[in-house]
Amino acid sequence: MNRPSLRAVGLRLAIVVPVAAGVVALLWWRGPDWHAVADAFAAVRWQWVVGAIALNLASVLVRALAWQTVIRAAMPPPQPRYSLTFSAFSVGLFANAVLPGRIGELARVAVLTRKFPGRKGLWATLVATVFAHRVFDIVPVILLVVYVLVTAKIPAWALTALGGAIGLGIALFAFAFAAARRHHLSVPAEGLGAVRRLLTMARNGLGVMHDPLPAVVAVGCQCLGWVCQLFAVWTTMRAFDIHAPVPAAGLVLLLMNVVTVFPLWPGNVGLLQAAIALPLVSYGVSKAHGIAYGFGLQAIEASVGIGVGLVFLGKEGLSFAMLRVMPDASQAELEAGPRAEDERDAEPERASLSG
Repeated sequence: MNRPSLRAVGLRLAIVVPVAAGVVALLWWRGPDWHAVADAFAAVRWQWVVGAIALNLASVLVRALAWQTVIRAAMPPPQPRYSLTFSAFSVGLFANAVLPGRIGELARVAVLTRKFPGRKGLWATLVATVFAHRVFDIVPVILLVVYVLVTAKIPAWALTALGGAIGLGIALFAFAFAAARRHHLSVPAEGLGAVRRLLTMARNGLGVMHDPLPAVVAVGCQCLGWVCQLFAVWTTMRAFDIHAPVPAAGLVLLLMNVVTVFPLWPGNVGLLQAAIALPLVSYGVSKAHGIAYGFGLQAIEASVGIGVGLVFLGKEGLSFAMLRVMPDASQAELEAGPRAEDERDAEPERASLSG
């Protein structure tokens, strides 16, 4: 198994350490009254917490359905059942919640590929479906940004962050649309070299981008998932006795997703709470109350991802240690897979020549 190079480790530390130090300084030396934070937790209304958890679970269910739709548009039969797709999606949520980076995206692909051994190019296809699934998030994000811009009180720094996220999202959507190809228009994989076969299967994975009905269904499911998350954020506000309007919940949801796009450490804990608390000051929420709410909101979201993920992690026979090495395993598969397939394809030729 390949280990990370010293240069990669050094680069990661050079990014993580200053950011972590800044977060500690912000939350401790210039942070809230931590006694007030504890008091905010003591006053939590748990019936609202249960409602927020239920809404987050509903979001997971419909987002997994969106991924299932993308897979069906990209992958020829036999295809995974929704129960298997939901299992893989849940394992990915668990990995994203407890590990730095976006290991969960590879983890859910790994769960599905284990169920279809011997399918050439399947890994590349499924990775592309994960990318397409994420790209479809751009539609509800843009709708939510427009809603927040019109109705919410937005600090100047948040406008910059949201603008950068939207620009990146539009660029990724354009790339995915240009790279996609319909499955039935693709050159048969058996007639291609190994590397070209992987590229073809990856483009097939994006095929839903040119298939109107599945694309509309997937986008609709993603929009519904975001609506569930929006009201989960708003419901959690009520749990912490914060009576800000729905636009404030929309602003919080957007900033949460911007902060967690590139997790420098698990959950970006601390940095996320600061990003949640600061804009709520405009709604009369104290910094201590906002920090407490940020911790509570992250705990509620993580409880769904970790709780459901642990169930399906055991169901799929995976361990926490296996999740940690999945990026290296995927790289090895993409590098070794073409060579191994070429060697298998060449074996009949060598046998005929020796005869």
